[in-house]
Amino acid sequence: MGASVDLGSNSVHLLVAVVDGHQLEPLVDESVFLGLGSAIVGRGYLGRAARDELVAALVRYAETARGLGATAVTFIGTEPIRRAADGAAIVAEVVAASGVPLHVLSHEEEAYLTIIGVHEGLPVTFETLVVDVGGGSSEFCVVDATLPPRAAGIQLGCARLTDRHVSHDPPVASEIEAMRADAVVAVRDAPESRPGEVVAVGGTASNLLKVLPAAVDETLTRDRIAEILRILAAEPAAVASERYVVKPTRARILPAGAVIMDAILERYGVDRIRVSEAGIREGTILAVEHGGPSWRDRLAELAHGWRG
Repeated sequence: MGASVDLGSNSVHLLVAVVDGHQLEPLVDESVFLGLGSAIVGRGYLGRAARDELVAALVRYAETARGLGATAVTFIGTEPIRRAADGAAIVAEVVAASGVPLHVLSHEEEAYLTIIGVHEGLPVTFETLVVDVGGGSSEFCVVDATLPPRAAGIQLGCARLTDRHVSHDPPVASEIEAMRADAVVAVRDAPESRPGEVVAVGGTASNLLKVLPAAVDETLTRDRIAEILRILAAEPAAVASERYVVKPTRARILPAGAVIMDAILERYGVDRIRVSEAGIREGTILAVEHGGPSWRDRLAELAHGWRG
């Protein structure tokens, strides 16, 4: 039994699962939208009230995981914790209150864990690009059967792009074009790749699928993304939230997510992105289970997968 909690720019997300080799059987999969990324963009730090709210959520999650019998509970901090001026205070307060260390990951470590989650730790047989578009940044990882995995994070995320360019609800055409131009430039810094498959993970991709029921095969194409963007640009976030069962704060930044996904497709010259529900939380549970106490030191190796 393992558990992981991902402190992302938008949501703080708990997964508790039974581990059976490469397979995970989820027992609890839940999240709370805290908007850590926007808070840090706005003032550079979380501050006492936001830290208290975060710590309380993590204490609840640790208690839930232990109550279900999880022997390993792992907290992982991503972009907002990396950038927070009070990051050291966050780490100290979390471990003091919950007894669980908070691992603040590099962009590279974050991408490796995502690869492990998508492939379930199975050996990689062809070049795959995995992308995770978050609130404050986007993580890219390229892995194939032989070469060392290549990973990078870029300062491009849904909340960041929305905060920078959007003041209307829904965004007007000029704001969408400004986001598009920004995204196209930013993704030039993503790793070089000629992927056999592009896989998107995380809340941005999965929530975009909710807007367009025709995307039942869990893929996003440029045509589908354009249709999603037209829909989101035609109604306020509150309406979209209710209609598509998306959290209100997520609905507001979802147009930026569509723009970023389209820029990624253009950047790599591919016509579709497969959306995977598995990602960094699943990867963390598998890496901790297989890698043991030195799991962080072994991430580049583990990203290629393992047998048995």
